[in-house]
Amino acid sequence: MRFIDEVKIEVRGGNGGAGSASFRREKYVPKGGPDGGNGGRGGHVIVVASKDRNTLQELYLKKRVFAEHGKSGHGRQMHGRNGKDVYIQVPLGTLIKDENGDVIFDLTVDGQQEIMAFGGEGGLGNVNFASSTNRAPKYAQPGKSGEEHLRYLELKSMADVGLVGLPNAGKSTLISKVSNARPKVADYPFTTLAPSLGQIFMEDGDGFVMADIPGLIAGAHEGKGLGQRFLRHVERTGVLLHLVDVVHPEGISITDQFTEVNEELIGYGEAVCNKQRLLVLNKMDAIDEMMRSDLLAEAKSLNLPCYPISAVSGEGVSQLLYDVYALVKAHRAQVNNAVDTQDGEEDEE
Repeated sequence: MRFIDEVKIEVRGGNGGAGSASFRREKYVPKGGPDGGNGGRGGHVIVVASKDRNTLQELYLKKRVFAEHGKSGHGRQMHGRNGKDVYIQVPLGTLIKDENGDVIFDLTVDGQQEIMAFGGEGGLGNVNFASSTNRAPKYAQPGKSGEEHLRYLELKSMADVGLVGLPNAGKSTLISKVSNARPKVADYPFTTLAPSLGQIFMEDGDGFVMADIPGLIAGAHEGKGLGQRFLRHVERTGVLLHLVDVVHPEGISITDQFTEVNEELIGYGEAVCNKQRLLVLNKMDAIDEMMRSDLLAEAKSLNLPCYPISAVSGEGVSQLLYDVYALVKAHRAQVNNAVDTQDGEEDEE
């Protein structure tokens, strides 16, 4: 399945059914009067957030989503059937935007439902227009048209922790070792072409979600390489693990590796560059003790908590996960407190 995180679709609610202009025709009832029923409502187009989805591929292939029209009313005051609603399932973290790029809905909770296009109301039958001065109305309302919109869907991964770094820093190897994610791992740049999400379980039964973000290069925040398309997937994370390769094949120092990616995070915006970050020195099993001491000394100058690890051998990984989990819990508590404070202020108003 392809990883699709952007899509434009046309959504249209169903038209309402027409009301009926009917009259009673029964034996021995010479003046039966109006009995036209109402038309049914047109179906809505409803988007649903689902934890079981991780791509927008289905909508990318479909392009148009139309709901069913409502049925017309009938005599004997029989109302027309409502059109069937259409439900679209999308991954958690999907933004729904209008044609101006403004966010309409942000789907972050499993099962959250929002109406993207309302169906039209059904028309009233002539029985609704009968009065003492007009006992035999011969008209009924037509149904109203359903809403029609162009909508832009954008996926931002819902992960607690994001892995960033240059291509081949070992991000995919790390997430495959510590979680249930199984990204492609190979010894060439840009092996990962789409974010991978992995669930990590801790001893207390809880855990966190880690996202492997495809490798960044200089100019990524301007759209170069895999560019902004994947930088946005770290916006919702609480913690960033910045991986550097201590045995980079081109001999790039860990300071230069860090600086190149750091500048892209800064260029993308404060929403990303101000996150809690840990520096992870990967592939430490491939160097000797003297080089290890030199690298640790160099890493201190970057002013970030530093974790020397080997994703392949497992060296240092357990300690890294425990510390990351503590940061994730602290971030969750901070977010919950902010939400509670906001709700309290709204209640006071």
